[in-house]
Amino acid sequence: MARQAAHAEGTPPPAGPYSPSVRIGAIVAGSGQVGITADGTVVEGVGAQTTQALTNLLSHLAASGAHERDVISVRVFLTEVSQFAEMNQAYEQVFTSPYPARSTIYVGLPPGLLVEIDALAVVDGR
Repeated sequence: MARQAAHAEGTPPPAGPYSPSVRIGAIVAGSGQVGITADGTVVEGVGAQTTQALTNLLSHLAASGAHERDVISVRVFLTEVSQFAEMNQAYEQVFTSPYPARSTIYVGLPPGLLVEIDALAVVDGR
């Protein structure tokens, strides 16, 4: 099977040599997304950045044929332990039950960025 890359319109361009989403067969991987709008603006606060990162991520997954209900695993990278509850509240506004599996890892990100989120989805052959 061939690897097919996609980039959703209305999202920021990749910051390096990677594809925003890649599909092989029924598996779709979404690269880590951050709280940056299409015009390059970093939104303020971890809740708003979480929402923007998930909006970007789901847009890229959709460009590869996957949707929120197809997501089976999410990784959230946070810069501060104290921001977990606010991130979690924003996250819960996007995903629906039953929720995907999730890991949260505390990391360093470039200045101004508070959260990065990636995902793995499996589609049903649509």
